[in-house]
Amino acid sequence: VGSAGPVTAPPAAVRRPRTGARTTPRTRKARLRVAKADPWSVMKVSFLLSIALGVCTVIAAAVLWMVMDAMGVFSTVGGTISEATGSNEGNGFDLQSFLSLPRVLIFTGVIAVIDVVLATALATLGSFIYNLSAGFVGGVELTLAEDE
Repeated sequence: VGSAGPVTAPPAAVRRPRTGARTTPRTRKARLRVAKADPWSVMKVSFLLSIALGVCTVIAAAVLWMVMDAMGVFSTVGGTISEATGSNEGNGFDLQSFLSLPRVLIFTGVIAVIDVVLATALATLGSFIYNLSAGFVGGVELTLAEDE
């Protein structure tokens, strides 16, 4: 009767370390298609971004006016205009009163409000046009990658 010796696995089942093992991390990729842009969400986002741009425009105009006033640009240019027009006695064009800070800020605010309305309307119209063209050609394809 035979003796039962140690059980060994067949040579094919023994795991051997791979010599060409990967040392770089794998990257997962996904291809997505933007088939539709919701006009309501585009309008909300463009409205908020154009409000932020309008506020930045008003602040930049105020800072620029203060810097130019501190450098004496308005008084120098006003004096040059007075000399050129020959109105040194005070009845000529006064640049400093014409370009006062409140007047500049009101003008900049009006321009910012017009910009908010136009940018919001154009972005919303752009989303409608994108949806129409995406219906014909399928939209924009994006490839997203994730590093592990």
